[in-house]
Amino acid sequence: MARSRQQAIVIGLGQFGTAVARALAERGVDVMAVDRDEERVQAIAAQVSEALCFDASDQDALERTSPASRDVCVCAIGDEAKEASIICTALLRQAGAKRVIARANDDVHARILKLVGAHQVVNPERAFGDRFASQIVHEGVKGEMLLGEGVLLSEVQAPEPFLARSLGELQLPRRFGVTVVAVRKGKTGAVLLPDAESVLEEGDVLALVALEGAVEKMLEHAAEAD
Repeated sequence: MARSRQQAIVIGLGQFGTAVARALAERGVDVMAVDRDEERVQAIAAQVSEALCFDASDQDALERTSPASRDVCVCAIGDEAKEASIICTALLRQAGAKRVIARANDDVHARILKLVGAHQVVNPERAFGDRFASQIVHEGVKGEMLLGEGVLLSEVQAPEPFLARSLGELQLPRRFGVTVVAVRKGKTGAVLLPDAESVLEEGDVLALVALEGAVEKMLEHAAEAD
């Protein structure tokens, strides 16, 4: 019989790991949270399915959590214990984990995590810095979220030169590699799934999917045309 809930292990309950564990639990995922600090474990125990205190670089202890049976294993061990994060990532793969996401603190750390088997490596501080920098440099950017493999979902105020023009006329996919997946109308607040005939109006906010850098290129072009 198929399981009704996804299952995840989150190892390392610093700010990032705790936030991931809570967010997954809020989305209905069966979360096991792990840290070697008893206080951190107790702090999240009521919000996840199970919270355990042990050193995740201990192979026997880690294998008892059955990583191979989980949909995803997140190694969120912080920058104070890079060696432990590398060992933990390697042990998760050795235990048969199907998908391992590991937190890196720098480029060298990221390369090593990839070498020992991480399927995906994330650097939350750098990702936040990059997203926030885009909002500072381009005032029209309301928010961004990395979807994976360099693809971003961005929320952008419709630039002045785009107003009173249809998406078909603007040809954003061809010109900039940017796809408009939704439009929140400035006048009503309604969210629409647009087509080529959709005309942009003042106050409209666009939900865009594009490779990193494409939206910035589009906004720079719009600023020059303004």
